[in-house]
Amino acid sequence: MSDMVMVTEDDLWLDRRTKSVPRGVVTAHPLVIEKAKGSEVWDTEGNRYLDFVGGIGVLNVGHNHPAIVAAITRQLSNVSHACFQVAAYPGYISLAERLNQLVGKEVECQSVFFTSGAEAVENAVKIARGYTQRPGIIAFDGAFHGRTLLASTLTGMSSPYKQNFGPFAGGVYRLPYPNEYRNITEQHCLHALETLFAAQITPDQVAAIIIEPVQGDGGFLPAPPTFMRALRQITEQHGILLICDEVQTGFGRTGTLFAFEQSEIMPDLVTVAKSLGGGLPISGVVGRTEIMNGPLPGGLGGTYGGNALACAAALAVLDVIEEENLLARSVQAGHKLHQRLNQLAEKYPCIGTVRGVGFMQAVEIVDPDTGKEDAPLTAEILSAAFHKGLLLIKCGLHRNVVRFLAPLVTTDSQLEEALHIFDMALAKATGRV
Repeated sequence: MSDMVMVTEDDLWLDRRTKSVPRGVVTAHPLVIEKAKGSEVWDTEGNRYLDFVGGIGVLNVGHNHPAIVAAITRQLSNVSHACFQVAAYPGYISLAERLNQLVGKEVECQSVFFTSGAEAVENAVKIARGYTQRPGIIAFDGAFHGRTLLASTLTGMSSPYKQNFGPFAGGVYRLPYPNEYRNITEQHCLHALETLFAAQITPDQVAAIIIEPVQGDGGFLPAPPTFMRALRQITEQHGILLICDEVQTGFGRTGTLFAFEQSEIMPDLVTVAKSLGGGLPISGVVGRTEIMNGPLPGGLGGTYGGNALACAAALAVLDVIEEENLLARSVQAGHKLHQRLNQLAEKYPCIGTVRGVGFMQAVEIVDPDTGKEDAPLTAEILSAAFHKGLLLIKCGLHRNVVRFLAPLVTTDSQLEEALHIFDMALAKATGRV
């Protein structure tokens, strides 16, 4: 008698997904979510998972936070959409005022809103070029800035983001990004910038340098504060704008509202998205008023940019971060996570290094004998964690870094449970059980 194979409701949905959705859209786990709350999700069969991906850094305040749900519900009964280019509405203006103060402090700023992080990046470049009247943009190896044409050009990873999608946008130049573990020093990167100015484009033709203060998809690599300050000094010297891409680092992920604050600098433009909307699609560019007014009327906008529902959610997110003291929680939970991951690194030689800032932590998985990146083992660890009820995803140039993006509202008991599962996953993937 042959064994019976149980077909779950998830299986049925995933079969429909395969037939209806192209393979280019990858789903990390064979899972279909029906319900979510805080740091937990449940599939169509009622199985519970700890969500340490958070929509890839979108849910710093957790799934379905009551304050966010209430704000969206209130807004839905008034205005759901109007298009800000047709008629203004209070939420857009109020959110702009709030972000201007949070980013600029004493510096006069303005904000414009869009829908995705890639849109924010593309418009930040437009603003920079419009203001400086210069064409060149400098980005970094390992950067991830989005999947649209210019954003994917700026992105410093060939696979899977570039494939055969070229030709790409012009006027983009690239530098190495500091990586202490791989012996790429900030001095090496700054020397590369000097060489770039001498060999490829003069400083007076560069509109902006765009940088993630902590690289996200590139492997959770923090830029040293001294490097950020050096870039700020160089850009100011040459009239180049400094754009900080805070799409993934923003809104408390690193322990401050924005990661650039930890370097004690003020960028010219800041891109925001992901956790700003608490699950609703909204992004933005915040910057010094003089620069933001570089483009002429009609040069900026988008049908859904700053949608009324998303603005309401974003204002509620900022309230929750303040009222629930989530910046302090990010520091506290991040310290605990970093410590426990270092303990696991002592136990499992395949963990080459632990790194991160605040609650934005990661481990790099390597071959213990050679130190070479081990992407297959990383995939096995993620699969083992999934089957034990923990959702994680990979990142890094070689896809060998496991990143932790749990909501900031994750409890200590949930964090301990997740680390226990990760321990078991490492044991299974490395053959210890």
